[in-house]
Amino acid sequence: MKQETIQIKELSIGYRGKTRPHIVAQNINATICNGELTCLLGANGAGKSTLIRTLSAFLRPLAGEIIIMGKPLREYTDKQLATVIGVVLTGKSHLRNITVSELIGLGRSPYTGFWGTLKKKDQSIVENVIELVGIGDLKTNMVHTLSDGERQKVMIAKALAQETPIIFLDEPTAFIDYPSKIEILHLLHRLSREMRKTIFFSTHDLELALQIADKVWLMERNKELLSGTPEDLALDGSLGGFFKSKGVAFDPWSGLYRVDHLFDKELHLKGNGLKYAMVQKALRRNGIYASSDVNSQIVVVADDALDGYTIHTPKEEKLHVKKILDVVDAILSIL
Repeated sequence: MKQETIQIKELSIGYRGKTRPHIVAQNINATICNGELTCLLGANGAGKSTLIRTLSAFLRPLAGEIIIMGKPLREYTDKQLATVIGVVLTGKSHLRNITVSELIGLGRSPYTGFWGTLKKKDQSIVENVIELVGIGDLKTNMVHTLSDGERQKVMIAKALAQETPIIFLDEPTAFIDYPSKIEILHLLHRLSREMRKTIFFSTHDLELALQIADKVWLMERNKELLSGTPEDLALDGSLGGFFKSKGVAFDPWSGLYRVDHLFDKELHLKGNGLKYAMVQKALRRNGIYASSDVNSQIVVVADDALDGYTIHTPKEEKLHVKKILDVVDAILSIL
């Protein structure tokens, strides 16, 4: 049974100035549940990092209330918070002369006392976390020798070693390659489900978030925060209206964004299968609208059952080519 671990009521966030506060976002109302991966999306300047830092108690709210595990955030001591919230902030680590195991062991600092000596239980927790995250082959490596993706996994492992029910992550997929981004988000999703943790992260990786996150928050400057499953936000039009920009379109059937090409030419495309889809994609990228519904003197046949591609020209010629590049070049020379 999912439980609301975080409640946000009429929250205003920003920075306190000398004369008056600088408000980044206000009137934020939302909840976060355990066992779900919740993602915060928004354009630059919308206040994503400010919200993460406010929820983590690094910044004081300008107004409103944050309830963590049934208790107002302002009533927690620093020591209590260290056992409730784990935080992974954006930015590259420049730590040197420390191994992966030693860095993850620092996550046990809320429980180890002044000297930070790991007892048998602490060492066991570190080993379990290393296995859970799948970085056993890295544990003796020096942190500064790791790739960005490996280092991010280590920082997540450190937060897990802290044994907090809540983990906040600010841009956990920044600076890493695409396969590593997917791996990190899958890892976070698995941890939220298997360990029943409350995991909340911000990202600019819109496409991945919409495919992996259980809940999405849409944060836009001077507008009400919207939240829901990616599917519900697609159905009610929230995602379609969120990133309104020339050249960008939301596809409600896939629930994802795509490039909205401008067309100044068109032709008739016949065929089936993957070849058909790839030829259509290549032609669209070049400003050519290719559809089976278009009435045109130029006809392209692309079918998985055929060897190569056939182009019927306005002069009633037939051109046979092998590559999609040749299809595009031929069409552009005709048009």
